[in-house]
Amino acid sequence: MFSYVLKRFLVAIPVLWIIATFTFLLVRVVPGGPFDAEKNLPPQIIANIKAKYHLDKPVHEQYFLYMERLAHGDLGVSYKYVNRTVNDILLDAFPVSLQLGVFGLLLAVAIGVPLGTVAAVNRGRWPDSIAMFLTTVGVSLPGFVVGALLILVFGLYLKILPVALWESARHMILPSLTLALGPAAYISRLTRASVLEVLEKDWVRTARSKGLSNSATIVKHVLRNALVPVATVLGPLTAILITGSFVVEYIYAVPGMGRFFITAVSNRDYDLIIGTTLIFAVLLIVANAVVDIVYHMLDPRMQTGG
Repeated sequence: MFSYVLKRFLVAIPVLWIIATFTFLLVRVVPGGPFDAEKNLPPQIIANIKAKYHLDKPVHEQYFLYMERLAHGDLGVSYKYVNRTVNDILLDAFPVSLQLGVFGLLLAVAIGVPLGTVAAVNRGRWPDSIAMFLTTVGVSLPGFVVGALLILVFGLYLKILPVALWESARHMILPSLTLALGPAAYISRLTRASVLEVLEKDWVRTARSKGLSNSATIVKHVLRNALVPVATVLGPLTAILITGSFVVEYIYAVPGMGRFFITAVSNRDYDLIIGTTLIFAVLLIVANAVVDIVYHMLDPRMQTGG
């Protein structure tokens, strides 16, 4: 197991280097610069600012300077948030995005697995039809529509939940629910298909023939095997929920990485864009590695060296 984890870590290093390189080049290819909007400043002042951040140097020199800093764990400085480094900004924003992503994942699993199981056990009956209708709606509606509807209902009409910021448990409900509904629908459909497949196995019929109740068969035998495909997607899904909350964080004014990423793209804040992208990439790599380990724990037939 240690050798497997070490191999994944060693593979991650060139992957992160490639991501950093492409992102570095991409943000500089896009038209516009971080100080193009400063129309009121004299050209000499703009030139001095660019010299301060080494933006007056050729791109290849900027690249080597950035990679040298990155090798020492320095993600650079923000051009728009004065006197704040990218490390400081992400250190403040990451816990918020992590909380939102974890809450969204827990809600998605708590909704999706029971809903998919109920749909599979009642295949062809009204619970299955209702579950499939709900999952179709959940998969089809984009996050900004779900967020707008929840704000309209619970914030403006019922006035029972706050619709912005991230200050208390009540503030976390609507953003987490908005983030969770789409993945919950996906998990539900995946769980349903997996449970239906497992229910057709001979050993399930044997368990029932021995007098084991239907609920006990589902909980003790079916779900353990049916959740293996679900566990496989939880890694990338976790990273997606943590890193893919851009719209949710922007709608609810949540001070997380997604919101900073959107403003960084608008402001052409080069170092903040690259730093946020790298953190997202690290999360995705770590989540996939953790899920692979959990997958092999759930299914002992799989060997980590295979």
